[in-house]
Amino acid sequence: MAARKKIALIGAGQIGGTMALLCGQRSLGDVVLLDLLEGVAKGKALDLQQTRGILGYDVNFTGAGTTDYSAIRDADVCIVTAGVPRKQGMSREDLLNVNLEAITKVALGIKQYAPNAFVVVVTNPLDSMVYAMYRVTGFPKNRVVGMAGVLDTARFRYFVGDAAGVAPRDVTAVVLGGHGDDMVPLVRHCSVNGTPLPRLLDQAKLDAIVERTRKGGGEIVALLGSGSAFYSPAASAVAMAEAYLRDQKRLMPCSAWLDGQYGVSGLFLGVPVVIGAGGVERVVELELDEAEKKMLAKSIESVRKSVAETKL
Repeated sequence: MAARKKIALIGAGQIGGTMALLCGQRSLGDVVLLDLLEGVAKGKALDLQQTRGILGYDVNFTGAGTTDYSAIRDADVCIVTAGVPRKQGMSREDLLNVNLEAITKVALGIKQYAPNAFVVVVTNPLDSMVYAMYRVTGFPKNRVVGMAGVLDTARFRYFVGDAAGVAPRDVTAVVLGGHGDDMVPLVRHCSVNGTPLPRLLDQAKLDAIVERTRKGGGEIVALLGSGSAFYSPAASAVAMAEAYLRDQKRLMPCSAWLDGQYGVSGLFLGVPVVIGAGGVERVVELELDEAEKKMLAKSIESVRKSVAETKL
């Protein structure tokens, strides 16, 4: 029998714990949780082990502190949530300096102990943090990706479905650009099982949905009062890992390295990509009209500014 896959979740907070449960439920592989607070990682791993007899999945959960990255040795996938979550009143960019230090340490640990891993970065500010991961690890561009577009698109799909009175799973959508307030939900490319959105919703409602999508993370931060979203980010990252581990060839909007696509080179940006056993196997370019190009250019500039602040 082939050995089970190994998934390293670096950061055992709300997102990390939820991802571990989802990985178990999908039987994606054995899971190791790492966290600065060693007891948190070990405690959640033990708690999850004790669900196996109830939920019936056959994977192992272990926990370790981030002082010992050898625990992730030979991991097939590393999903990184390490860092400080966004709090009320903070922008994603406010997190850059503190989380850059965390990502750098994580990247060095992955480089040493899991040199062949597919790496999914969740830490904010997303596009600059995945850029830092890529630079510090030196991994090929197809093996480092950021979780952003899957989440942003999921939010857009829910808002559309709720407003139109249809199932969100029947909403086809795509969100381009950086993971921030300048992201670009492409209304023109969205539909409900082939039905264009303007036939279901008027322009005012669509404009409101676009704006709500852009502020979707902040809305949850404000409601929680402390902390940020974790169920939907966890589900998004695990969907990306599953696409890689099971060679699903899924077309997903993710923060990927661009070499000329969309007129951009040398940045990670949210674009549609195919994820399979080769990691990010290709970037898919959509035809954009002038208004969409203008919105994307604004988002690109925001990402460039954030990346420049990393000084990498």
